[in-house]
Amino acid sequence: MTIQEIINILEADLFCGEDMLNKDILSACGSDLMSDVLAFVKDHTILLTGLTNPHVIRTAEMMDIAAIVFVRGKRPSEEIIQMAADRNIAVLMTRHSLFVACGLLYQSGLRGEVL
Repeated sequence: MTIQEIINILEADLFCGEDMLNKDILSACGSDLMSDVLAFVKDHTILLTGLTNPHVIRTAEMMDIAAIVFVRGKRPSEEIIQMAADRNIAVLMTRHSLFVACGLLYQSGLRGEVL
């Protein structure tokens, strides 16, 4: 599934990463605990979270996460958008809750990592 397809499914707004719309995403992770993300995320993953702080961007960078979706209509600050753009991480926002956003992606065929 591509980032563009994820935008369409989640009715999401794109804040940065316009050049990454055709990037393939192989799995998704929904979490507000960055320690869980550090423990379980693999390459070509999209992170769905309600946290909008710099720690999310740093975690995404360490784990080679391709894109971040901020849920519940949480709008990232310009600082967060710039940090992500500098690290080549796409940033999206959806008005869906974390549960619904993950469910929509799962229903569309995107899976999480099996532990």
